[in-house]
Amino acid sequence: MTHAQHIPCDLCKLTLAIALALPALGTSLPAFAADTGAQKSSTPPSAKQNFNIPAQPLANALNAFIATSDWQVGFPAGLAKDVRANAVSGSYTPQQALEKLLQGTGLVYRVTGDNSVTLEKTVEQSPQTKETTLAPVTVAGAVVYDSTDPYNKDYVVPNSASASKTDMAIIDTPVNIQVIPKTIMDDQQDIKIEDALTKNVSGVQRGYAFGDLYEEFKIRGFSTNHSTYRNGLRRYTNYSDPANIEQVEVVKGPAAVLYGQIQPGGMVNVVTKKALDKPYYSLQQQFGNYDQYRTTAAATGPIDQAGTLKYRFDASYQDMGSNKKFINDERVFLAPKLSWTPNDRFEANFELEYKHEKRVDDNGIPAIGDRPARIPLNTYLGDGSKGPEMNTILTAFDWAFKINNNWQIKNRFMHEDWDIKYYDLAPNGMINATQMARFAISGKAVHETYGTNLDLLGNFDLFGSKHDVLIGGDYSRRTRNASNNRYACCNGSTAVAPIDIFNPRYGIVSQAAIDASPYDYTVKEKEEWFGIYFQDHITLWNKLHILGGGRYDWANFGRGNDFRNGATYAQAVANYKDYENQKFSPRVGILYQPLHWLSLYGNWTESLGSANTGMAYGNQQFKPEVGEQFEGGFKTEFFDQRLSGTVAYYHLTKTNLKIADPNHSGFQTSAGEARSQGIEVDLKGQITDELKLVTTYAFTDARVTENGVDTNGILGKRLANIPEHQASLWGTYQFTPKFKAGIGGVAVGKREGDAKNTYQLPGYVRMDLMAAYVQPIGKSRLTTQLNVNNVLNKDYYGGTDGWINVVTGNPLSVMGSLKLEY
Repeated sequence: MTHAQHIPCDLCKLTLAIALALPALGTSLPAFAADTGAQKSSTPPSAKQNFNIPAQPLANALNAFIATSDWQVGFPAGLAKDVRANAVSGSYTPQQALEKLLQGTGLVYRVTGDNSVTLEKTVEQSPQTKETTLAPVTVAGAVVYDSTDPYNKDYVVPNSASASKTDMAIIDTPVNIQVIPKTIMDDQQDIKIEDALTKNVSGVQRGYAFGDLYEEFKIRGFSTNHSTYRNGLRRYTNYSDPANIEQVEVVKGPAAVLYGQIQPGGMVNVVTKKALDKPYYSLQQQFGNYDQYRTTAAATGPIDQAGTLKYRFDASYQDMGSNKKFINDERVFLAPKLSWTPNDRFEANFELEYKHEKRVDDNGIPAIGDRPARIPLNTYLGDGSKGPEMNTILTAFDWAFKINNNWQIKNRFMHEDWDIKYYDLAPNGMINATQMARFAISGKAVHETYGTNLDLLGNFDLFGSKHDVLIGGDYSRRTRNASNNRYACCNGSTAVAPIDIFNPRYGIVSQAAIDASPYDYTVKEKEEWFGIYFQDHITLWNKLHILGGGRYDWANFGRGNDFRNGATYAQAVANYKDYENQKFSPRVGILYQPLHWLSLYGNWTESLGSANTGMAYGNQQFKPEVGEQFEGGFKTEFFDQRLSGTVAYYHLTKTNLKIADPNHSGFQTSAGEARSQGIEVDLKGQITDELKLVTTYAFTDARVTENGVDTNGILGKRLANIPEHQASLWGTYQFTPKFKAGIGGVAVGKREGDAKNTYQLPGYVRMDLMAAYVQPIGKSRLTTQLNVNNVLNKDYYGGTDGWINVVTGNPLSVMGSLKLEY
C-alpha cells in the first residue's frame, strides 16, 4: 500500500507551517487528504480516542461509534437485526474500537474510503473448499505503520509513553517531547545516539566531562549527569549501542514527577527493539575512511506455531578508527531477548545485553588565551594506543497484565553490572606556552545499578470528564567502588611527563613509573532512591487536556573517598557518610486543542535532581540540585499525522548547580543558582510522498544567577558549552521507488569554554549528504547507502569539558553501507 496522493496545493498551503509560528492559520486550512467522496473526519485515522460504548444492539452501538469517531459506517438493511455488539471502553483508534465492537458478531468491515467503511457477513468456508477468493478491497488514505515494523519509513512517531508513562498521543501531551525513530538514524547512519540527538532535537548538545568516556548530554543548558534511561529505567555512565535501539526520546524540562533522580533540563530515554510476530533477518556491513568498520546482525520471529513465544537477537561488532593517531574503539555487543504472550491480557519480555569494549579516549586539545590552541585539529596529546577496557552485563524484564478493559498493571526491572579498567592520560593544565601537564588514571572500578517500578494504570469517566490515571512507585540503587586507583598527578608524582603541544612525542610515559607510584585515589559511593507518584490525565469535551500529578522522593547518597599518597579502600570506607533528602515535586500541565491539527499548552513543574553526587576538591558535600520550570507553546500535526511540529518557550531555574571547578582541574563545585530560558522549534515528518524533513532551532540563554561556594567571578556568566543559537536541517527525497538522496546541515553559535568565560569556541556550520539504492533480490532486498559527513571539510570544535580541554570535530568522513534484509 502507498500513501494517498496529496493535492499539489498541500505544499503551498503548508509553506513549512509558516515557520510553524503563525497561529493565524486558524480554520482556513482545508483538509489535506485526497477527496474520496467520503466525509472527512476531523480526527486522523490513527489517533486514539476515548470510547465508552456499552454492550447493546448493534445499530445503537454503531450510532454511538459514529458519534465518537466521525466515521461513516454503511450496511445493508436487516444486516444488524438481532445482532448485539460488544462493549468498548477505553482509548483506542477507530479501527481498534470497531474491531472490538464487531468481535464475535459474524460481521466484518471493509474500507471504502477515508474514514468510511461498510459492514459485511464473514465468508464461511465449507469443508470441501480449500480456499475462498474474496472480492478486491481498495483502501484509500494514509498507511499507518507499526513503529516496530523493520520496513517502517516514517519520520514521525505520533505516540510516546516517556512523558506520561501512558501511551498518550504527543499532540495531547502538555510537555515538549521529541522522538527520533530508527528510520532517521538509519538514513543518517548514526552509530552513536549523540549524533541522532544533536542533529535532530533542538537545544541538545553533547557533554564532555571526561572526554568521550561517558554518554552525557546537555538539554536546555543543563547536564544529564552521565545518565540516560533505558525503557524508562535509569542507566549510569555507559554507552548505548544502536543495534538494539528502536527509537530515542527526549522529554524536555523536569520529568522528575515520574522518574525521580533526573536533571531539570530533560531526560534521554532509549527504547529498545521488540521481538516480532513475523520472521525478519538482516545483516549490515558499514565501512568508512580512517579504518572504520561496523557489522550488525538481527533475527526475530515466533518460536511456536501459535506465536505466543517470540525471540529476537541483535548483535554488532565494530572497530572504529579516527583521523587522530592511536584513537580507536573496538566493541562486541550481543542482545538476545524472549517475549511471551500466552493470551491477550498478559505479556512478558526478558532481555540480556553483553558488551565488551576496548578504546582509546581523546581528551582534545587545550585552550590558550581566549581560544583553542592553534594546533592541527588531529593532534593527539596522549601517549599511545592503550586505553580503558570495559565489560557490561545487563539483564532486564518487564510484564503487563490487563485486569479488564480499563485497568492494567505494569512492572519493569533492570540490573546492570559495568566494570571498567581505567587507563587514561588526561590533560592537567598548561605549564607554560608550549608544555601541557598530564596525569595518569589507572585502576579498576565496579559500577552496579538496579532499577524497578510498578504502575497501576486505568481509565474511567466521571461527570462527563474522561480520566486516564497512573499510580506507581519506583526504586533504584547505584553503587561505585574503586580501590587501588592511581591518578599520579596531585601529590607530587612525576610519573607522567608533560607534552609539547606543538611538537608532541609519544612513548615517553613509563608504565613502570606509573605502576610504581603510590595509590592515591579510592572511592566508595552509593545512591539509593525510592519514590511514589500519581498522575491524572483529564479530558474534557475531547479538546481540553489537564495533566496533573505529584511525586514524593526519599533520596540517600553516601560517599567516602581518600585522595592522598597511599590512599586505601579501607580509608575510603572509614570516611563514608550518608546524606538523605526528601522532597515533594508537583507537575501541572494544560493543553487545549481548538483544531485537530493544533494544540496550545503550558506546564509548571519542579524536580529533585541527583542527590549530592559529584567529586569536590577537599571532599566537601554537595546539596541536592532542585529545578523549577514554566513552559508554554503549541504543537501541530499535518498530512494525517505525517508532519508534526512543536514551538516552545521555557523559563527554567536550577539551584545548587554543580559545575566544573574553575580553580581545581578535574573537580566540581557548586555555582549556587543558574537560569536557562529560551525558544525551541522542532519540525519533523513527511511533506509529500517523496519529501521528508527534519528541522530544529533553539535560542538558549543559560547563565549563573547566584554565586555558590568558591565561585566568585562567575555571577552573570554564561554556562559553558551552551550556544545561544543552534539550528539543524535534514531532508531526503525519494526520486524513484528504489533511489533516494538527502542533504542536511548543523549550525552552532559561539560557546563559552569554561565557568569564568575566559575562552570561547567559535561557531560553525557543517553539511552532510546521503544517497541510498534498494535492489530487490527475490524475497530479500539489498540496500546500498553512502553518507558523507562534513562534506565541506570545515574545521570546528565539538565542545569542552568545562576546564581547558576542547574536543575537536571530525573532518570530512565517508560511511558506506550494505544491508541485506529478508
